[in-house]
Amino acid sequence: MKKWIFLILFTSIGFKGWATSILIAMDEEQQNHLKAYGIAFWALQKGITVDWLLNYRGGSFLMTYQQAIEKELKVRGVSYGVLPDAKVNLILTEINNPEVNMEMVKLEKVPKIAVYSPKNKLPWDDAVTMVLSYAEIPYDVIYDEDIIGGKLALYDWLHLHHEDFTGQYGRFWANYRNATWYQQDVALQEATSKKLGFGKVSQMKLAVAEHIRDFCGGGGFLFAMCSGTDSYDIALSAAGLDICENMFDGDGIDAHAQSKLNFTQTFAFQNFKLDLNPNNYEFSDIDVTNIRQVERTRDFFTLFDFSAKWDVVPTMLTQNHEKVVKGFMGQTTAFKKSLLKPDVLVMGELKSANEARYIHGEYGKGQWTFYGGHDPEDYQHIVGDPPTDLNLFPNSPGYRLILNNILFPGAKKKKQKT
Repeated sequence: MKKWIFLILFTSIGFKGWATSILIAMDEEQQNHLKAYGIAFWALQKGITVDWLLNYRGGSFLMTYQQAIEKELKVRGVSYGVLPDAKVNLILTEINNPEVNMEMVKLEKVPKIAVYSPKNKLPWDDAVTMVLSYAEIPYDVIYDEDIIGGKLALYDWLHLHHEDFTGQYGRFWANYRNATWYQQDVALQEATSKKLGFGKVSQMKLAVAEHIRDFCGGGGFLFAMCSGTDSYDIALSAAGLDICENMFDGDGIDAHAQSKLNFTQTFAFQNFKLDLNPNNYEFSDIDVTNIRQVERTRDFFTLFDFSAKWDVVPTMLTQNHEKVVKGFMGQTTAFKKSLLKPDVLVMGELKSANEARYIHGEYGKGQWTFYGGHDPEDYQHIVGDPPTDLNLFPNSPGYRLILNNILFPGAKKKKQKT
């Protein structure tokens, strides 16, 4: 038994009569980091304020002691400590020291979470829905018809994953056009676009992208992974242009589409070049998958250190017990740094390859985060592969980054000083 867990049991027995707080440490001693986020979310649902101790023992959670919380911690297998007032005061004094790179942020709001995902079954999984389910954090699944119908207004946080907003059905045509799942997906999307009054699927997807843009501009939080990142920006930049070959929409592309792209409309990327070959499993040169020369044994990315007291937002988003995270691939694996807009904040990178893996920015009153790769614990996920069993990876630092984004909208924000 680890020393820290022994101390937890001791303090739980020895101080319960006069203890006031529960500390869920998130350093290497935590036996289930992912379910710890679920406990924080559960506490918020019960009306309990959660203090997020940024950079203290891996980004720990502190809350007022209640027997119900302790019971839930035991049921979910999350390590914790029960602390007396004196110990809590020492921790808070350390965090408040202006010379120490720590900060306390209060989580007060229960974020309403939506995941943008098709209702039909496709032969791949979604890292975000898997980790939300594992952490026992509730969410709703919405798709094109819901977004066009205005349902985004009901939510605080939206996730986009393995999606193609350009209307090219994920560029799966070359390898999977005869597969039943591909044909069914095309038929369903065409029927939906027709039902909603659009002449083409690409026009429907652009309308969805614009609704999401307005959601973010009005104060919403957007999180995207894999092809949900670059295909989203490409769709916004190509509004009013035809960048789909005839096998996707029945007619050819605009021969001058590249020169007509409007980069002022994008969130993260600029000056990129479209890949208009329908046989290629790429949308543009934003993604580095096909040109990177990184061995798997050396495929790691490093999280940046931010000032917790001055740059609270990126500090929240990079809380982890490890600063070096295993890389993982996807249709969109990582972003070419030279194509990022100047105001984009890089939070994780593979510097030797000039790749950005984890980026953040603001749009209007809202904020967005893009995370390259498909599944943090499946290095090269192939169509048809079984989903990852997160019971095998309860301490995954790659999955922790997703959950930082889940809690982020629940924070009572302090005004950013830089």
